[in-house]
Amino acid sequence: MSSVLVVEDESAIAELIAINLRHAGFEVTVVADADEAQRAVDRVLPDLILLDWMLPGQSGVQLARRWRSEARTRELPLIMLTARAEEADKITGLDAGADDYLTKPFSTKELLARIRAVLRRKAPESLDTAVEVNGLRLDPATRRVSRRVGDEQREVKVGPTEFRLLHFFMTHPERVHSRAQLLDRVWGDHVFIEERTVDVHVKRLREALAPAECSGLIETVRGAGYRLTQQTRSVAA
Repeated sequence: MSSVLVVEDESAIAELIAINLRHAGFEVTVVADADEAQRAVDRVLPDLILLDWMLPGQSGVQLARRWRSEARTRELPLIMLTARAEEADKITGLDAGADDYLTKPFSTKELLARIRAVLRRKAPESLDTAVEVNGLRLDPATRRVSRRVGDEQREVKVGPTEFRLLHFFMTHPERVHSRAQLLDRVWGDHVFIEERTVDVHVKRLREALAPAECSGLIETVRGAGYRLTQQTRSVAA
């Protein structure tokens, strides 16, 4: 289930968008201003943001520029919603970093189509594409995981389940995933496994990452699940 953050100060529009997105299977969070939006993004990165141009205080364009200037939020899929329909306004929104630009009023079908299109473009290019987070490199084609520590390239030995788990974390950094979500995305929704099994494999993954000095990449988010952070910390497995 993809998560969408709706940043819209007109409550009737926000509610209508949220209802339709939830009906289409999205997990939706609604906030009404730039400060709330920043706090929501600081807590957990959504899969996509719908951002109104005109907001109390800081504008959506200013917020988009801020997110595009920071490494953690630079790749956030972002669609700008606005009543401004002039070409110059569209150019301003796109130049600020929006992936798409939708003018009000808009149809629900068009909104959903735009969301799906942006998510497809922003998805990892291929399951065989190597990914790297904070120096930790995973290559699905060769099934190798490694990290440079000083002058040494250290190979990380992980089992097949831990490899799939790490690949999922690394292609969805900074997002909190519940045990149920991890079971669905890593093990598959037809596999009947207890949720606590996820804890066992996360522990094994941290132990495998320890020699490469990056076990702290996998964070426990109390009461919510697990997250791969892009800042290394030393934590107990």
